[in-house]
Amino acid sequence: MMFASTLMMVYPELCNSSTTCMSNARLSAFLNLLEEIERDPDLNQVDLATKLGVAVGTVNWHIKRLIAKGYVKVKRAERKKLRYIITPEGIALRARLTVAYIENSMALYRRVRDQSRQALNQLQQLGIRRVAIDGDGDIADVCRLTCIEGGFEVLESCADERCAVLEIRGKDLNLRLPAEVSLEA
Repeated sequence: MMFASTLMMVYPELCNSSTTCMSNARLSAFLNLLEEIERDPDLNQVDLATKLGVAVGTVNWHIKRLIAKGYVKVKRAERKKLRYIITPEGIALRARLTVAYIENSMALYRRVRDQSRQALNQLQQLGIRRVAIDGDGDIADVCRLTCIEGGFEVLESCADERCAVLEIRGKDLNLRLPAEVSLEA
């Protein structure tokens, strides 16, 4: 898995094993840091932290790590001003991490689509064609599109109706059936 091996090379402490590393949200924040440095090498750490919505200490920790690994160089621009320059190795790292981010996102998309289709197949076998989605965000959007594609009516809520609910909790997807229906039926 390129995603995990690339991250283990730069941030081994963020990986639990050779295949489990930081989330896409953290990876995205890291990529944003590299992109901001590349876009404006004269930004100071306070400005970077503000743009990225993180603490200055977080930016400082990442920059020190990038410098130690040879992905960023520091040059003194003025007496008290530093300039961060992404090295060719840093540009290559950003490209690898971008590809890894896309691969990770697509794997999540495929997993959610598969889980949604399995749940909808169960509903179809039970004769249920109406479903509500309990949750929001990208995963809920993928579920909603999968329902529409499968010819299911997507409801805002499921109060007093014969419909099922796709519950989204984090990255998990659960199917809740109407009280009078069971999977054994």
